[in-house]
Amino acid sequence: MAKRERVVRMSVEQPLWRALTAYRLLTMVYAVALFGFAYQRFDRPKVAAGYLAFLAVWTLVTHRRVANAASCTKGFLGADLTVAIVGVLLTPIADTHERIAAGGPTLPSIWTAGSVLAFAIKGGWRWAGFASTFVAAANVLIHGGNPTRDTLHNVLLVWVASIAIGYVVEVARASEATLARALEIESATRERERLARDIHDGVLQVLAMVQRRGTELGGEAAELGRMAGEQEVALRTLVSSGLVHTCRISRDESLGALVTAYEVDEPGADEGELDLRTLLAPHAGSRVSFAEPGTPVPLPVPAAKELAAAVGAALDNVRRHAGEGARAWILVEDWGDEVIVTVRDDGPGIPAGRLDQAEGEGRMGVALSIRGRLRDLGGTAELVSVPGQGTEVELKVPRGRTQ
Repeated sequence: MAKRERVVRMSVEQPLWRALTAYRLLTMVYAVALFGFAYQRFDRPKVAAGYLAFLAVWTLVTHRRVANAASCTKGFLGADLTVAIVGVLLTPIADTHERIAAGGPTLPSIWTAGSVLAFAIKGGWRWAGFASTFVAAANVLIHGGNPTRDTLHNVLLVWVASIAIGYVVEVARASEATLARALEIESATRERERLARDIHDGVLQVLAMVQRRGTELGGEAAELGRMAGEQEVALRTLVSSGLVHTCRISRDESLGALVTAYEVDEPGADEGELDLRTLLAPHAGSRVSFAEPGTPVPLPVPAAKELAAAVGAALDNVRRHAGEGARAWILVEDWGDEVIVTVRDDGPGIPAGRLDQAEGEGRMGVALSIRGRLRDLGGTAELVSVPGQGTEVELKVPRGRTQ
């Protein structure tokens, strides 16, 4: 199946990743500088030097991993947080008890906040709360369960700031998705308006002229004019309804600010969702009226096709049993938890017991083509017919149970 891919790069989140990359580098240099100035005060300076050397190498080697959401995987986040927590827990081994009790910095110092912020930008405020809780526990642990006021202040600051940033990121992502969808709709609307102008100026005028001239000439030309009139009505319905295929906007968090949208050229795939209106609109004509919601009616592709086939079977019954002169109406309703399609005609109706008789004779059109399809979808098909007042078929498909 042919499809076009359009990629929209948003700029709201990406600067946060660039800022985090710079923050990690600067705070790594700061932690090393703090150790250099206080080298003589450490009980085991070699332990501190070994850890800080590893921290410097880790920061430099992994700086590309925090350049975007795709490369900043869950595994990396876990490893990065582990490096930070290990540095905090090594502080009592390398430094003196007096410096720690006085509120001295841990070995990684404020570099630790970078690990927590990475969680916040990647997964939102819940991930930030999770990571900052482990960092807080490690800081409390090295103080023997009795942290200083400055330590509590720093822990609380990291906890609140990371959660706030995570929440802002979630809001930004939602705004990006909304903006991307709005741009899709605007683009589709502009293209539809352009096509409508071209069709109105050309094809519709030709069809209207053929209908008019055919009616004037009579005979076989009149039949040709009638067919042209039906096609004109169907084409006007399609143009005015403005149907576009449902866009698939990726919500994969690993893509971060990269929003990818797909437009399907043909409704031939059996994955994703399809706007039911695109399948039912072609039935509209001079004798079939089509009423639809103003917004898409998405259903899983197999369910949409089966429901459209059931509507087609109902219209076939109208043409076969109600006569060529009968009119039909298709009404589509989207109630959120279910989709209802009603097919009504103004034919003579079905005599009582006629359907049961036809099923007994082996003619299973309604039983299989309509009720059978809806039953497979977990829905129902109700048929109401009053002799002399036409027939109404109500098709209901619940959402969440369609496959």
